[in-house]
Amino acid sequence: MTIRLTVAQALVRFLSAQHTERDGGRRRLIAATWGIFGHGNVAGIGQALVEYADVMPYHQGRNEQAMVHAAVGYARQSGRLATHAVTTSIGPGATNLVTGAALATVNHLPVLLLPGDVFATRPADPVLQQLEVPYAGDVSVNDTLRPVSRYFDRITRPEQLVPSALAAMRVLTDPVETGAVTLALPQDVQAEAYDWPEEFFAERVWTVRRPGPDPTELARAARAVRVARRPLLVVGGGVRHSRAEAALAAFAEATGIPVASTQAGKGALRYDHPQDVGGIGHTGTATADDLARTADLVIGVGTRFTDFTTASGTLFQHPDVRFLHLNIAPHDAHKLAALPLVADARTGLEELSEALVSHKADGAYVDEYTAGKERWERRVDACFASPDPAARPTQAQVLGALAALVDESDIVINAAGSLPGELHKLWRARSRDQYHVEYGYSCMGYEIPAALGVKLAAPRRNVWALVGDGTYLMMPTELVTAVQEGIAIKVLLVQNHGYASIGGLSAAVGGEGFGTGYRFRTEEGAYTGAPLPVDLAANAASLGMRVLRAGSAGELRAALAKARTADTATCVYVETETSDTVSGAPGAQAWWDVPVAATATRTPAVTAREQYERHVSTRRRHL
Repeated sequence: MTIRLTVAQALVRFLSAQHTERDGGRRRLIAATWGIFGHGNVAGIGQALVEYADVMPYHQGRNEQAMVHAAVGYARQSGRLATHAVTTSIGPGATNLVTGAALATVNHLPVLLLPGDVFATRPADPVLQQLEVPYAGDVSVNDTLRPVSRYFDRITRPEQLVPSALAAMRVLTDPVETGAVTLALPQDVQAEAYDWPEEFFAERVWTVRRPGPDPTELARAARAVRVARRPLLVVGGGVRHSRAEAALAAFAEATGIPVASTQAGKGALRYDHPQDVGGIGHTGTATADDLARTADLVIGVGTRFTDFTTASGTLFQHPDVRFLHLNIAPHDAHKLAALPLVADARTGLEELSEALVSHKADGAYVDEYTAGKERWERRVDACFASPDPAARPTQAQVLGALAALVDESDIVINAAGSLPGELHKLWRARSRDQYHVEYGYSCMGYEIPAALGVKLAAPRRNVWALVGDGTYLMMPTELVTAVQEGIAIKVLLVQNHGYASIGGLSAAVGGEGFGTGYRFRTEEGAYTGAPLPVDLAANAASLGMRVLRAGSAGELRAALAKARTADTATCVYVETETSDTVSGAPGAQAWWDVPVAATATRTPAVTAREQYERHVSTRRRHL
């Protein structure tokens, strides 16, 4: 039997019948659709969403990139077992998806993109917002999404949708290949009717696999762990995607091996777990980085070993250091010339634990990292302390005030600026999903829309978007969505009058902070004088948010407590102390490679180049 529907109607109905299953639990794959309508999707997908409003929830966004961030936030909070679709018009609506798609694919998080496209039948050529390419008639602006999508197709005929939609679901649910999936939809094809096989709309379940390790690789891995004297675990986002936190804790407790975490892996162990030594790499703790420098075996679990984690190849300095990588993706398992253990993180940890029965790290080594952990915790206490409630808090003290208030049910979201570094070093994660820092792409503007997605996935939990003034000015528009949709996120808006993170980096590499402050400009082109008279709190209030201003550490604590109990979208605004005389968070505990001008006349750049060359000389190629 067949059912006559338009292409857009068929797609929406198909999506509503897709489910995932893992470990016996089943849930809907595409839980809702975000959309901003214009020509190219208003008469196709827009009409279909009206037609099937009873089976496909809809959320209205304000910015196309932000809608992708919201879908990604939902997907991450859902353990990659559910996500949202995003529909846009053709032209700028479609190209605005590119940054969000890149973020999703870099972080291996599923999201379905449904941009409108120009006419497939070309009754008018060119049409509004069409990119004319003289050498290729089948190129549109949507082709910009190809390199940032894990799967891309353009639906130029109705019958093409059947295999393409199935392929899209396969990629979205693949634990290795998942990321952004794009189905470009020409506006005439969306509205075209077709007789669809009834089976296309049947309930379909996609199993999210847990592949186990190869026995030979497992045996080699166990031998490597047994002979190591100073092993160190480095856990990444794969642990969280796999829901392998319990297996990790059991492995760490049984072996006594310390556990350091990347930004994506932080929280896989609670901060007070005896084996947790905190963040690793450029933004890591002194404890983890000191252990990394002397480790003879580095056991990566679900991590890509990016340059922040490896301190651009300068962190792991033991002359005989070896690497063992447990990763579901073979591409990542072979990095740094490692012994590969290709498997799902939870399955791999469980089987490695069985292979290491009775193996235990040396007692002196355990005493060493335990003492280091205690020393670092005292440094965190000092950073969080705010002795004068009337004083303006530092950014670290802002984090301390929030940390003193929240419990394990709260979720903290951040992505860019100076906050990720301080959070990675200082934040005490109390549950497996409390710490949500997007640092694979580190996209300014992610925090607020991602908080919407996380709150939709976890409606009973307090969700905090930690936003600096630079990030806020990139994308505040989804505050309107929060108000309109009744999504009670909490926004902690930190004002330090500029790009604090990149300003510090600029000063360190000889750029002298040029172009990184929000200050008045002199006739000579320099930024100087008083801060700009910009009131971000008033801006948030004008977008419908309830805003609580905090002028001191004491007022901040009261405002945060009030916001936490609020049942409407609420923003806490605080201006931080940035004086050089006030101590902030500890500096970087490891290097990061940002090339410095090889020749210059100005002293800061000359000095920075000398320091750069000293660091570069310590880089190693692990082969």
